[in-house]
Amino acid sequence: MKIIGITGGIGTGKSTILRMMEKECGAYVVETDTLAHHLMKPGEAVYERIVDTFGTDILNEDLTIDRAKLGSIVFADEELLQALNAIVHPAVKEYLLHDIERKKKDGKAAFYVIEAALLIEDGYKKICDELWYIYVDREERIRRLMAGRGGDRAKYEAVMENQASEDFYRRNCDVVINNQNSYEKTANMVKELLFSSR
Repeated sequence: MKIIGITGGIGTGKSTILRMMEKECGAYVVETDTLAHHLMKPGEAVYERIVDTFGTDILNEDLTIDRAKLGSIVFADEELLQALNAIVHPAVKEYLLHDIERKKKDGKAAFYVIEAALLIEDGYKKICDELWYIYVDREERIRRLMAGRGGDRAKYEAVMENQASEDFYRRNCDVVINNQNSYEKTANMVKELLFSSR
């Protein structure tokens, strides 16, 4: 089982590529944001630590964590954001390491794919066999985001300014997937990369 990390900026089409890898290539896909949300549910260890750190004011009536409320707290204070990341990121990584071992034993997945915005920064190079950077130029990303999600250009430009640069991704990843063109071209490129290396 090959372990592949997928990263790239907002609007590059990572989700589309992940779904294609899942449906057409036999990949088992984990999106770390989704996994983090799962680990923040009541009864999970992350939940207890977050409530201990941030208090019960962040809880909804049903005792689930109000992520919008938590977000408004941590994004206004760098130290609190680091405190949250110090709880969530190691727990996500620990879960993934155990899950990879489980998937290796059951032998059903040809590829284990991890998608994370901070894949490089969080040290996933040590876990993955390869890191893939999904590339689309800035103007096309903005065009796609405005068409697909609405909102104005300035909003997406601000998000992009806070993400890693293209040069950073290219220096730290093993493979660059150009997702600028048609779905079919990208799918063919991904399949060639996956199945030529097996």
